[in-house]
Amino acid sequence: MKKYQNTNDQFHVGQQFTLNTKPEFDRMGVNGEAVGYVDRTLVFIQGALPKERVTIEITDTYHHYLRAKVVNIVTPSPYRVTPRDEYANEVGGFELEDMEYPAQLRFKKEIVRQALYKYQPMGFESYKIHNTMGMKDPYGYRNKAQFQIRQRDGKVIAGLYKTRSHDLVDLKTCSVQYPVTMKVMRAIVDMIQELGIPVYDESNHSGIIKTVVVRAALHTDDVQIVFITNTKKFVKQNRILTKIALKLPEVTSVMQNINPGDTPLVWGAETILLAGDPVIVEKIGGLEFELSARAFLQLNPFMTPQLYEVAINALDLSGNERLVDAYSGVGTIGLPLAKYVTEVRGMDTIEEAVEDANQNADINGIKNAHYFVGKAEELIPEWIDDGWEPDALIVDPPRTGLAEPLLDAILDVAPEKFVYVSCNPATMARDLVELSREYRVDFIQPIDMMPQTARVEAVVKFTKK
Repeated sequence: MKKYQNTNDQFHVGQQFTLNTKPEFDRMGVNGEAVGYVDRTLVFIQGALPKERVTIEITDTYHHYLRAKVVNIVTPSPYRVTPRDEYANEVGGFELEDMEYPAQLRFKKEIVRQALYKYQPMGFESYKIHNTMGMKDPYGYRNKAQFQIRQRDGKVIAGLYKTRSHDLVDLKTCSVQYPVTMKVMRAIVDMIQELGIPVYDESNHSGIIKTVVVRAALHTDDVQIVFITNTKKFVKQNRILTKIALKLPEVTSVMQNINPGDTPLVWGAETILLAGDPVIVEKIGGLEFELSARAFLQLNPFMTPQLYEVAINALDLSGNERLVDAYSGVGTIGLPLAKYVTEVRGMDTIEEAVEDANQNADINGIKNAHYFVGKAEELIPEWIDDGWEPDALIVDPPRTGLAEPLLDAILDVAPEKFVYVSCNPATMARDLVELSREYRVDFIQPIDMMPQTARVEAVVKFTKK
């Protein structure tokens, strides 16, 4: 969004005010900021909670609103707790850690409601929004750590950027990470430091290691390390692989992804095996899934079965359907559904994911599931022309939501049974504007896949009108 200084120059960065935040969860910002007013000007306050009196400092000014940070909490919110991580409110992934967990779940339901009121799909005021499904222990759940690697004052650091900045925070602990991911990550940082392997320097685009990714499989204890590098040349590669083998026996796969130069993309096109196996194996719903380095998998393996159970029950399959699994990834949704239908056909635009999905079907002895490289909006009409018409559809799109051509294809085909798994309530609500022309919304089930953050997943069950 383009930034404007307020037209009356009433406010400027660095100004401080003391105010009361709004008490309602539905008045919070979608990124977990509390909301207040300064001289009738809306202000989003990072680090504040509803029902607080706080002293704030303005960090950004826009034409119609302000952004600010907390300088002092005068009267704390009844929802405030002491966060486990000192990085709370500094780094993305911790922005709600100072809010008690039941309040987080109420807020996430309100995020869904806010999105519906913004886009107002047909009949939205009568949609049934269930209470958010949460975790018994909302910590230690993230199965993947993807940390930037840099050097500061001669010391190798690894972590994430501060909110709205390019200032890297060295994360030595992280309570939301599955513990083994942090153990491995910090050991790798120590090895890079000890061996003197050059890390990426953004000022001149030199150095080798840009990012380290550590992913762990909850049900098999496999661990994979991926070094994302600026060059294919990896100096002291053999020495660090030897150290990994000696000090980190839980690591079963070491990969290198090459992503040269200055780019906003984390991953490059080429991935090569350095040691061990090219995949790790995870188990979900009684099935085994091989995961290559770039394969998408839900970050929370503890809640993934609940998410899929809601989706499967919402489809209400009879056993005779032809099911399309759009945005299929490695088949983690479609393959568990195969036993409930006559055939599953899935698609993804990432070739490696499709290879993984078909391999996962073979591993699990599933004969009626087939995955293809391509776009759903192109493949579905082709299948219909060939006489294969779907009766059921499940979509699990990225945060950008459904591509417009796919929306058109869904409305043209209009399968009887349809479930939408969303990781972004805003784009979900936007898509519902079109989908509600053909479908009624039976319910929306928010699911907390990422506790301590403002993110929420949701499953939408549709009935054809």
